[in-house]
Amino acid sequence: MTSTLDLRPALTAPELLADPVRSALAALDPALAAAIRVAAIDGELADTAAFCAAYGVAPQASANCIIVQGRRGETTSYAACVVLATTRADVNGTVRRLLDARKASFAPMDEAVVLTGMEYGGITPLGLPEGWRILVDRRVVDVPDAIVGAGIRAAKIALPGAVLAQLPGAEVIDGLATPVDAVKG
Repeated sequence: MTSTLDLRPALTAPELLADPVRSALAALDPALAAAIRVAAIDGELADTAAFCAAYGVAPQASANCIIVQGRRGETTSYAACVVLATTRADVNGTVRRLLDARKASFAPMDEAVVLTGMEYGGITPLGLPEGWRILVDRRVVDVPDAIVGAGIRAAKIALPGAVLAQLPGAEVIDGLATPVDAVKG
């Protein structure tokens, strides 16, 4: 499958990045920042299945950044889980344990949008609030250019897995996600 994305260096297209993403990119080591590219897309096609079909991106090259909240007593903690589109985050098992939470769930959409300063369907691991953990499924690290949100629905970034693993707060986790076929079966 050949992608039709018109990728260019993200540093040269700040208008395609949400404010927190733009700030995080500017604060990165220049060598890491230079490896991240961005492309404009139709915001109506930002959701994974529609995006992959419209732009010729293989699902195994598309990553989702999911905001999860964990609760223990009165304490709520947040983390971003980065998983391939061909997998599902193990929220009730691995993620819950990593957050040392009694209960873990996807953060409500409105809450995720307010807390991250990013648009739903465009949330990305760059520019998350200070102190949030970025839990990265090991499979994502092996992807040369994981395609993920740019903080807005009208753009996607190509984030090399090796760069993703070096982002501040990133933790590469074995077993963070389960292949979708394994979930169904």
